[in-house]
Amino acid sequence: MSTARLRVLEPGLNILPANTERYLVRGNGSVAITLNPGDELKLVSPEGLQAGEISVFDYNGKSDMQTIGAIANGQADGLKDILANRAIATETLHAALNKFGVDLSEAQSTRFFVDQSPAGDSITFTASEFVYCLITAPGTDMVVDEQSTITDLIAYVFRQQLDTEPSAIHLPDPLADPLEDIRIEARTAHAYPVKAGETIQIIDVEGRECSDFQCFDAAKLDKGIERSLDATSTRHVVGASYPAPGLYAKFYDQDFEPLIEVIQDTCGRHDSFGTACTAKYYDDMGYPGHVNCSDNFNNALQPYGVESRRGWMAINLFFNTNIDDTNQMYFDEPWSRPGDYVLMRALKDMVCVSSACPCDIDPANGWNPTDIHMRIYPAKNTFNKATAFRMTTDADTQLTKETGFHPRTSQHTRNFTEYAGYWLANSYTKHGVIDEYWACREGVVAIDLSPLRKYEVTGPDAELLMQTCVTRNIRRLTPGQVVYTAMCYENGGMIDDGTVFRLAQDNFRWIGGSDESGIWLREQAQKLGLQAWVRNSTDQLHNLQIQGPKSRDVLKDIIWTRPDQATVEELGWFRFSIARIGDEHGIPILVSRTGYTGELGYEIFCHPKHATEVWDAIWEAGRPHKITPLGLEALDMLRTEAGLIFAGYEFSDQTDPYEAGISFTVPLKTKEDDFIGKAALIKRKENPQRVLVGLELTGDEMAANGDCVNLGRNQVGEITSAVRSPILRKNFALCRIQVEHSQLGTEVEIGKLDGKQKRLPATVVPFPFYDPTKSRVRDVTG
Repeated sequence: MSTARLRVLEPGLNILPANTERYLVRGNGSVAITLNPGDELKLVSPEGLQAGEISVFDYNGKSDMQTIGAIANGQADGLKDILANRAIATETLHAALNKFGVDLSEAQSTRFFVDQSPAGDSITFTASEFVYCLITAPGTDMVVDEQSTITDLIAYVFRQQLDTEPSAIHLPDPLADPLEDIRIEARTAHAYPVKAGETIQIIDVEGRECSDFQCFDAAKLDKGIERSLDATSTRHVVGASYPAPGLYAKFYDQDFEPLIEVIQDTCGRHDSFGTACTAKYYDDMGYPGHVNCSDNFNNALQPYGVESRRGWMAINLFFNTNIDDTNQMYFDEPWSRPGDYVLMRALKDMVCVSSACPCDIDPANGWNPTDIHMRIYPAKNTFNKATAFRMTTDADTQLTKETGFHPRTSQHTRNFTEYAGYWLANSYTKHGVIDEYWACREGVVAIDLSPLRKYEVTGPDAELLMQTCVTRNIRRLTPGQVVYTAMCYENGGMIDDGTVFRLAQDNFRWIGGSDESGIWLREQAQKLGLQAWVRNSTDQLHNLQIQGPKSRDVLKDIIWTRPDQATVEELGWFRFSIARIGDEHGIPILVSRTGYTGELGYEIFCHPKHATEVWDAIWEAGRPHKITPLGLEALDMLRTEAGLIFAGYEFSDQTDPYEAGISFTVPLKTKEDDFIGKAALIKRKENPQRVLVGLELTGDEMAANGDCVNLGRNQVGEITSAVRSPILRKNFALCRIQVEHSQLGTEVEIGKLDGKQKRLPATVVPFPFYDPTKSRVRDVTG
């Protein structure tokens, strides 16, 4: 037995050894790094097939690759291409070049990862003197059928000598030139004035540290009237525990006047129920005299004439609290990681106060109070609204992005929600959920679903990889064909559902709901030693669904296809064509007969740089047919009616395809090859425990995800999705239920309130509810 001590794993903190630094080099981006004599630079290609380029300059800005032991084989063409494109070259990169006086006219470079480099490939350089390195991940925009996606590189720096100064803690780069840069030391608070329009960035320096925040209307404060951020008023207005970037982002005072707006939040877990910590809390816990945020607030606000309080209401940034089923409030270590921040815009001239919480007697600050850093930016700066998205727990933060179609969808609505790292519309202002729904059932709609994850799977073993990792028989898939499938773990639990596009013999495209599935594919390729690459192309391929009975009429005259590709009218269900908008010289697209509505429909895939042009062409062609934009709320109604499943509702890693209602994706009789999860799925099929069924409810009160389903006192199932169907004029729900009670006609009750005090009668019925034979989506009249 090993005597090694087990330790708590905290992948979210991404803690590196003291002498190690990590930098992400975005695809088609560049990063500047300085190296001292003896420092090692290790460059890694996580996904493979991504070229890298490095240029090195000495103190005088002269290019010399020999200072890191490299042989020059280029003239920094990748770097020059990025710098020539202002859209992708960051101000930070230009500033760094100017700072070091780099002369690019005679720049040398070394290209690496150029010959079929596998995922995880690496190369290491060692500096012989002080040098300034520019590391680039060069590439060109991907064409829809060429799979030449651009991916990221990672740079690790191993320092020969440690920097023991406090400044060794790296803060995120400023978002702009700040007016003020203030460190709030642990266990203290700081008060400061802010003008209307200015932006405050509150940064958790080392992670797991709370920062209480309060603000006052300065104009009223000058008149002796204290009007400050009121958590109760704010919760009432926004309908949530606390505001977040998006439509409901403002904090209010007790007069319901807005004071400050949340613009960006990279943590996503805060508290508005508790006060800033108080002397009473520590007294009651047996720590009399302990420093506390409320007293620190009082001291900091004294110069502004604010009356002292024994306990301050505040928004407790990074404080991780919740309320359990017994109505008990509890807290745990913060979710915040080093460098996480909240960015807020002042709506009035204000006096603000922020703390670095001193609590060291419980998990509130991870048992270790640390510093908070604050920056104030001028009113002239405009920052995009965003939350933080991470592909995996330990992945780099990505701020919420706008899809390529966002410039057009945002002309029709301001009601956006964050979905898988992008802003997507909930509904559209001039239409609304019901109007959008009927437009799809009777006419034609456009749906932006660009956040769907796309992965390019290529190489001699690509077919074997896909055959091993998904449940459908990929060997039967012909080029130009699409198949819907499940992807499972060894125990049969689902990782994801999605579609496989076969572009050629050794070329596939996986489209799913989460990055977990793409990462899983890559891990299996490496584990099995297969010569196959799995590369993320989500940012290179955005998609617009055109759905409804009139969708073919809208697209048939504006999409051009080569003679060897099916026209829009010829395109069969679950088939695709490589095509162009307009004519043979038009925008390259991929069009497929797929969708998520239960109606005749198509999906258009294009590079995001062409998205607005694609939208405009489709919108113009759709005007005679009254084309309508459709948001996520109406889409949920449509897909539930059609019996189409959704991650986190109908399936998770705790459910198999049989329990998720997609048993047809597991062809055990016709797929002779082994695949991951097959043995477990055979056993699960022989011994089923739960199954997805349809329920028809009595009355119009809807069920909701998570509602219990009962027979008497016994819970026998759980609601996954629900819809009050406009077209069928009935109230339906999808339910995962014990097989013993899944027979058609079984009468059950759906628990509301506490699950017992109120019950909604329901009956087990077949699903899909709408068009169960799928005659509409199969439409072959074209």
